[in-house]
Amino acid sequence: MNIERAPLVFPRAEYARRLDLVKAEMKRRDIETLFVCSSANITYLTGYTARSSYVPQGLVISMNEDQPTFITRSQDAVAGYHQTFLDKDRVIGYSESLIGHSDKDGYDAVIDFIIERRLDKNGIGLETLTLSTQGRTYAAMPTVAKFQSRLPNARLVDCSKAVDWLRLVKSDLEIALMREAAAISDAAIARAAEVIKPGVREADAVAEIVRTLIRGANGKAGTFLAPVYFVSSPRTGTSHIPWSDDVLRAGSQVNLECGGMRHAYAAAIMRTFSIGKPSDRLRQMHEAEIAGHAAALEAARPGATCSDVASAFRNEMKRHGLDKDSRCGYPIGIEWLEPTASLKVGDTTELTENMTFHLMLGNWVDNDFGYVLSDTIRVTERGAETLTNAPRIIYEV
Repeated sequence: MNIERAPLVFPRAEYARRLDLVKAEMKRRDIETLFVCSSANITYLTGYTARSSYVPQGLVISMNEDQPTFITRSQDAVAGYHQTFLDKDRVIGYSESLIGHSDKDGYDAVIDFIIERRLDKNGIGLETLTLSTQGRTYAAMPTVAKFQSRLPNARLVDCSKAVDWLRLVKSDLEIALMREAAAISDAAIARAAEVIKPGVREADAVAEIVRTLIRGANGKAGTFLAPVYFVSSPRTGTSHIPWSDDVLRAGSQVNLECGGMRHAYAAAIMRTFSIGKPSDRLRQMHEAEIAGHAAALEAARPGATCSDVASAFRNEMKRHGLDKDSRCGYPIGIEWLEPTASLKVGDTTELTENMTFHLMLGNWVDNDFGYVLSDTIRVTERGAETLTNAPRIIYEV
């Protein structure tokens, strides 16, 4: 490989710290090898952000080795070396003959590596949930069954979400990167307020928002584009649909969800726009949500639980005669959603400093009516801090 390395997103010591956390968890689970195939966890442990997870790939982590080994498709191996701290011999590209093969796939290359390095004699941790989801279409044999069949001497241990839970508490370096992403999010909302006008095509408005998300803010570019949800009347009763061919009209409402991204780290934001004077119903919803937002922030402090935050929000909503059935947030970081805790009643996950959440207060009430308000927040030693800070108003445009 002759390509030069890109500057590391974080110092080498940061990746070493993360690997130490993983190895401590491996020791706790009594495994000597861990295979990590979640794309977000690969990013967390190496800095790799190339979009190649549509084919098998992953990190083999051994308790006895200082560096993981990244096994990926041959044409992506150069990116693996370019973006990460890994030595050249720690990035292995498997043959193109394993792509589109009826019986084999890239996971066979991973298993071959484990056997060759004699790592199959003791406990091996697998992200079983990710393997079951990603690997079911690559070859004839389901992926987990393939590991079981080809590694008969190994004790396979389900380590689904083990690394995800370690990601829940961010380092100060990660928080700094999320601040940069949040500034981009705020800039995108400001641009949306300028371009959402009667007579403008939805596609043209979104194009300007996306331009801002990529151009970035404060000299920091957006390094990837997360989905943008631009939901206009009469579709505001739903949440995850994109823009349409339609033209914006006076009297319409737009619910916008977007987020800046910096080196795979996301900062989500949602705001509601009214083209003309908002309806009384929309104003009532907004007032209740703003009060609930404040209550949730007040509750989000170390020692409290996710359930405490959700209950504070819902109790405030009920005082305004309204409610929200869905959860009011989730952890956010690499690739947006972290599949661990949830800001919902009953989740007893305890909050600690430097956890980050998408405080997501979208409320979809009827088929043709909903409202959105959200921010990316950080738990600090003194309480909650909002990383996104666009005005929390109904934008009248």
